[in-house]
Formats: sequence, C-alpha cells, structure tokens
Amino acid sequence: MKVAKIISLVGLLAMVGVLLYGFTVGDFTEDGGKLLANPWGIVSVVDLYVGFILFSMWIGFREKSTAMAVFWIILMMVFGFLTASLYLLIALYQSRDDWLLLFLGARKESLLSQIR
Repeated sequence: MKVAKIISLVGLLAMVGVLLYGFTVGDFTEDGGKLLANPWGIVSVVDLYVGFILFSMWIGFREKSTAMAVFWIILMMVFGFLTASLYLLIALYQSRDDWLLLFLGARKESLLSQIR
C-alpha cells in the first residue's frame, strides 16, 4: 500500500500544480473553446468525463453516507482527478493496509457476511 499512497500523493501534487499553472497562465474560456473546436479535444473531454463517472461510481458504492458520496462526486465533476487522488489517498490511509476495506469501504462487512 505504500506504493499506492506515494502514487496518490504524487498525483495529487501534480494536479494541484497543473491546475494552478492552467488558471494563472491560461484563459479557461478561450483555451476551452479551442479545445472543443478540435475533434480530438472533444474525444479527450468525453474520455475524461467517462473516467470521472466510473470513478464516481466506486465512490458511491463504497461510501456509507449518501450525502458524503454526493459531496465527493460533485468535487469529482468539478475538480476531476485532483479529487480522485485526494479521495484515494484518504481511503488508503483509512483502510489501514486492508485491501478489501480500501475497495469495498463501508460495505466490506455486509458483503463478506453474504458470502459466508
């Protein structure tokens, strides 16, 4: 799990860095318009949001509280994989080196009891 924690932290720091760079150097409206005028830009945006949705499904599955799941999913749709990196890093620390707890979250015990 140590490697996963390092990768998540590096991803989080990289996302913070590039978002700060983009918002301070770029023009979101102008650059976004150019991106969406390009067919591969559209492909990239669709690909990105499919990833956001898939990751959000995992968040929704593993969270105990619907309100907390909605909170994280909204952050995911706004901040993208910055949120995913942070969410995964927190989940890794909360799992206490238990891979099943990491992936299943609050559902771990109920799912395990169904197969026993």
